[in-house]
Amino acid sequence: MNSPADGAALLLKLYELRTEEKLRRARAWFGFEFHPRTTKDVLETWLGPGHESAPYRMVTTYWDMAASLVVQGAIDAPMFNAANTEHFAFYAKLRPFLPELRAKTAYPDYLASLEQVVLAAPNAEARLETFGRYMQRQAGLAAEGRQASALG
Repeated sequence: MNSPADGAALLLKLYELRTEEKLRRARAWFGFEFHPRTTKDVLETWLGPGHESAPYRMVTTYWDMAASLVVQGAIDAPMFNAANTEHFAFYAKLRPFLPELRAKTAYPDYLASLEQVVLAAPNAEARLETFGRYMQRQAGLAAEGRQASALG
């Protein structure tokens, strides 16, 4: 395990990466515009044309990579979870589809680091329920046409 200062430095680097414009746009798209209803919706986005596949892959690989730093001991899990919440929301959005995604793609450890970090957190299920409701609210706002103005 790295020292707390080393972990903090990595967290700050992850934050810096999150503010990069392409990742920022991808995160906004994932959170506010991407609202899959089925595993097929996820697969079509993930494996589809670059204009949707690229932001999907950027967001999912970013959070799985960040979580892998926790799994491998480079960042302390309580520190990581205290500094971030978005990974709970994005995991909550994809959680219902993960078993089938993993089976259909023959990729059994798809988003495994993200899943491990989220599910190991204290009160994980309560947090996932909260963030699941938040994601449902965002889907409702998008369906009402109210999300586009929020993204400016």
